[in-house]
Amino acid sequence: MSILFHGARKLDAHGQVDDFWMLVDDDTILSTGSGPQHPDAAAHVDVAGHWLVPGFLDLHGHGAGGHSYDDGPDDLLAAVATHRAHGTTRSVISLVANPVDDLVVSLGMVADAAGADPLILGSHLEGPFLAAGNRGAHNPAHLIEPFPFEVERLIGAARGTLRQLTIAPELPGAMEAIDVLVESRVAVAVGHTMADEKLAHEAFDRGARLLTHAFNAMEGIHHRDPGPIVAAFEDERVILELILDGKHVHPSVAHLAFTAAPGRIALITDSMAAAGSSDGDYTLGDLNVSVRDGLAMLRGTTTIAGSTLTQDRALRIAMRDTHIAPPIAVEALTLTPARALGLEHRHGLLAPGFVADAVLLDHEWHVAGVWGDGKQLS
Repeated sequence: MSILFHGARKLDAHGQVDDFWMLVDDDTILSTGSGPQHPDAAAHVDVAGHWLVPGFLDLHGHGAGGHSYDDGPDDLLAAVATHRAHGTTRSVISLVANPVDDLVVSLGMVADAAGADPLILGSHLEGPFLAAGNRGAHNPAHLIEPFPFEVERLIGAARGTLRQLTIAPELPGAMEAIDVLVESRVAVAVGHTMADEKLAHEAFDRGARLLTHAFNAMEGIHHRDPGPIVAAFEDERVILELILDGKHVHPSVAHLAFTAAPGRIALITDSMAAAGSSDGDYTLGDLNVSVRDGLAMLRGTTTIAGSTLTQDRALRIAMRDTHIAPPIAVEALTLTPARALGLEHRHGLLAPGFVADAVLLDHEWHVAGVWGDGKQLS
């Protein structure tokens, strides 16, 4: 069924257009324009002067609404539904470090979900190939070196739906693993690492194209030891994930990242089950997590265990606290994460030929409606 959106204030990476209209048929945007003259359609959506932006794409999240992606297919779908209500039309399902046998089962579960729902893009293995010294909220008992057999087994278990894998490049065999992953068209991310700037550059030259949640679980910027963050700033091929919840990275530092890597910041949630839910006690993988005042921490420690962030809130924090211009903030939730997965020719803009994913936002930047593949989700 064709749908005409009209009377909108369009905002995407290409800028703002007032009195914007967009004609959608099935899952694709057919045409766009501005002004009172526009084509007819079977259904109309009067945006009434509110904002219309592309659907958000989350490269990295672990759950929401009281549900963890690792816990099973019903929990996965419930968590995805929570994020969709907050504007995330396309989700990559992130899995924490677990025994390889368990990850094989989880990858198969995500592959089944992605086969049934094209808005689920596939999986992200955040473990098990992480440095113990910067493991964050991953169980050290499940961390292993990237042995070729295990890497190939995990790729196979995903049945073509492994979108991203985080790896510490200092691990034995990591560079060879990057070669295999790149050949399999898996986006490789440097993260949970003790690597210095030189080693990070080597990983990027081998084909790694992402930095997992920049500034977190890695060496920081030191004036005599710049580390992997500066290596990512310097390499225009690399996209930097950023958790913009006001807790993981100070807004002033986040502003610095946007300035140092223009067009290469992807705002992620790294959300755990409490996102879109309430404070309380949760699990992340097989670790216990306490959430107090929206801050998730491994129980009994000071280690942050994911976030309670949704992408609409990340957008508001980007503009209000981090002082990022609205088109740039929207780009970091839409076109930039699409580029990280090689989807930028079809995702991330409100333009002809792009998928019909859109989010309606009120004047306070709160979600008022969500469409994915031309169907209303919320």
